[in-house]
Amino acid sequence: MQCHRPAAGAIILTLLALAVLAGAVHAQAAAPGVGGSEPGASVFFPEKTFEFQPVIEGAKVIHDFVVMNKGSAPLVISDVRTG
Repeated sequence: MQCHRPAAGAIILTLLALAVLAGAVHAQAAAPGVGGSEPGASVFFPEKTFEFQPVIEGAKVIHDFVVMNKGSAPLVISDVRTG
């Protein structure tokens, strides 16, 4: 049984997907209240990174990132893509 860390490519893809999601959510959240006093959505990620512990080669590793809306308007996520 051999243990190793997930491939760097898998970690990079996960982080890239999170960055794309953050950008899409930020654009949506900023739109309603840009430059004014109008309330809008406010995206918040309690956890921005995650480091996997060593795993057995070939094992599937999963981690969920939580996306929270700390604003007063609905947060609409219209498109999410992976790298």
